[in-house]
Amino acid sequence: MLQSFTLQPSPRGHQYSMQAVLDMSGKIVIVTGGTQGVGRGISQRFLELGAEVVVCSRRAVFVATDVRDMEQIDRAVALAVERFGRIDVLVNNAGGSPPAEAATASPRFSAAVITLNLIAPLNFAQRANAVMQRQETGGSIVNIASVSGMRPSPGTAAYGAAKAGLVNLTQSLAVEWAPRVRVNAISAGMIRTEQTELHYGDARAVERVSQTVPLGRLGEPEDVADACVFFASPLARYVSGANLLLHGAGERPAFLGAREAEEPALTAPQREDAGVPST
Repeated sequence: MLQSFTLQPSPRGHQYSMQAVLDMSGKIVIVTGGTQGVGRGISQRFLELGAEVVVCSRRAVFVATDVRDMEQIDRAVALAVERFGRIDVLVNNAGGSPPAEAATASPRFSAAVITLNLIAPLNFAQRANAVMQRQETGGSIVNIASVSGMRPSPGTAAYGAAKAGLVNLTQSLAVEWAPRVRVNAISAGMIRTEQTELHYGDARAVERVSQTVPLGRLGEPEDVADACVFFASPLARYVSGANLLLHGAGERPAFLGAREAEEPALTAPQREDAGVPST
């Protein structure tokens, strides 16, 4: 027998309209590496939702910051606090690495890659956390990691190792800095940016690469940006220490392509040996 019932408002007081829950008006957001590519998409999305965005980059017109330099991190954080009085969200997006074979990469090169992709996010998060812990509403930190940290990363071994460390760091900081500050990570897959063709080749090559993704396309900076907004919003109020895989279901396993490859036609003697009747 079908029974009717009436849904009652939540007794815990979390009644949000979807419009209000994603409204970032009055929020102060720092985005590292926010002038191009994924970082630009993240910065634009928070701006569209009403946030005040402090962009940190070596090429930024907002706050020129080399995130590998602790003094410059301190300056960026101090500027944000001086101007806005608080920091609500930090997105550690700055990172990357040129290709280099692990057998020949110099110690200096490897150290620089690990500093940019692991140590710098730790340092920036530490300074932002110090501000957030003093705020009644705490804050949210989002670390942009990579699927390279979750699978072999040939040609960018130090980068993959650093991103794997960033995911572990996220989980550790989420425990240490709770309950006032939430810390989460996004492990992004292949994202289309202005440098896509440098990584994957010309437009035809990019299209072929796109077809290896089960969802049939590369990710867009806006896809990463929307995930950042989720983590920063009240929708994620009970989410901390998480690592969101944002990769369109990953990469199609290579064995499937090999299995489905067209097999060459058998010659007449091969057909006879195999017991295949002649037509």
